[in-house]
Parts: sequence; structure tokens; C-alpha cells
Amino acid sequence: MTTAETTTRTAGRSQRKRGERSPLASVGLHATLVVASVVAVFPVLWVLLTSLKPADQALTTDFVKDTTLDNYRNLVADTHFFAWFGNSVLVAGVTTVLGVFIAATTGYAVSRFRFPGMRPLMWTLLITQMFPVAILIVPLYNLMGQLGLLNQPLGLIITYLTIAVPFCAWMMKGFFDTIPVEIDESGRVDGLNPFGTFWRLILPLAKPGLAVTGFYSFITAWGEVAYASAFMVGEENLTLAGGLQTFVTQYTSNWGAMTAASVLIAIPAAVFFVFAQRHLVAGMTAGATKG
Repeated sequence: MTTAETTTRTAGRSQRKRGERSPLASVGLHATLVVASVVAVFPVLWVLLTSLKPADQALTTDFVKDTTLDNYRNLVADTHFFAWFGNSVLVAGVTTVLGVFIAATTGYAVSRFRFPGMRPLMWTLLITQMFPVAILIVPLYNLMGQLGLLNQPLGLIITYLTIAVPFCAWMMKGFFDTIPVEIDESGRVDGLNPFGTFWRLILPLAKPGLAVTGFYSFITAWGEVAYASAFMVGEENLTLAGGLQTFVTQYTSNWGAMTAASVLIAIPAAVFFVFAQRHLVAGMTAGATKG
């Protein structure tokens, strides 16, 4: 190889811009993304396609033969699916509304005010997240039994709030810390009380945080299994997560009904996620363009 050829190749490599990937690196990156996408989508696609197959073909790998909606018809006609759905909507809806309100007011109070017991309160909220579900089921079961809240939606709502509120309160505190205190001061100058300042000035600026808080509270109540199975008895009182367990017994598994129910259960969660994501992205974009 001549000196001129070596100089030409070296010059070509040196002209590559900073951050520009080589062709080999681009191929490797795209191949990795394709593999990751397949791994992420395959379980969801498998559940969807299984729900469209006859019951006797549920475990086969033939995904397009003998497509049928019988699993969905049997789910609606032969089970308490609508009762489970209604119970889940009630529990998740109330948990979301109360969780967002309590977390937002708690986060704002801790972010803006200094009061006795503030630091122990925040540490208590943090420590409650360290206990696994298996440890808490028995004491919460006994407590709900003493209060007469077993087999009642209110008992599940209170339980889920103990899970969602501590984490969401910490998250909302961090979000409120990013909002300038001068906005609160301007509200007080205009004659607003603390709650009026929070409700009319600060809360509209906290939509991204509220969206994430609402999504976390909703998912906590919508997909939780352990507490719903321990606190609720009777098929008509179960939530969707608890109802799914009725399709699996010690000896048999009704894969058709289970996958059909899984698809229907995922739809509200997906819609809620899209709603929360839209507000989150919009809020981040608005904040980035302020100047």
C-alpha cells in the first residue's frame, strides 16, 4: 500500500463528524432494536392470537388456523366478567381520584411549608414502600376484618391508597420543588389563600406530574392481584385480576377465556397510558419552550 493511499483513507476517517456512527455500528444498533422490539411485542401478540383460537388449539403454534371469537362469547356469557369489570372500574377510579388529590396536596404542603413533623412524615412515607406485600397481607387483613371492610370495595380502595399515595407524594413534592415559589407569592399578593394558590395557580402547572401520579395510582389498583384475592370472596365480588385466577384450577387451565379476558383487561390500561403519556409529553414540551 502506497503512502498516498494510506493518507487518503486516514483523511476519509478523520472527516467523520462527531457522534456519527460507522455503518457497522448502525447495523448493530438497528439489529439490537429489532430484537428488543420482537421480544417486547411477542408475548402480547401471543396472548391476542391465542384468544382467537379454539380451546383445543390454545397451546398449538398455529396462530392463523380456525380463527374464532368463541372465547370472548363464552367469557361474557358464562362468567361474571362484567361484574369483575365494574368492580375494577369502581376501585381503580376512586383510588386514582383520591390518590392524585391526597398525593398532590401532601406533596405541595411538604414542598412549600415547614411544620413540626414534616421530616418524620416524609420518612414514614418512604419507609412504607420497603415492606413487601407478603408481610402486609395478614395485618391488613386483620385490620380490615375489625373495621368490617373485608369483601368490600372500600377496603381495597384504602389498601391501594396505602400503596400509591406514599410514592406519589414523594414524586409530587419533587415536581412542586421545580415550580418557582414566586408564583405562590404572586397569588398571595392577589389575595388568594394557600389552597386557592394551590388550586388556581400551581395545579395547572403540575399537569405532567398529575398525569404520572394518576397513571401509577390507576395501574396499582387495576392490576393488583394479592390483596384483591385475599380480601374479596365470591365470584361476583372479585376484581378483574382476581377473576382471572378462576380460570386456573389445580388440574386444568382455561387458556382461551384467560387470554380473552387479558386482552379486554389491557384495553383500559392502554387507553389510560396513552392519555397520561400525551399530557406528560405536552407538559414537558411546554416547559422546554418557556423562556
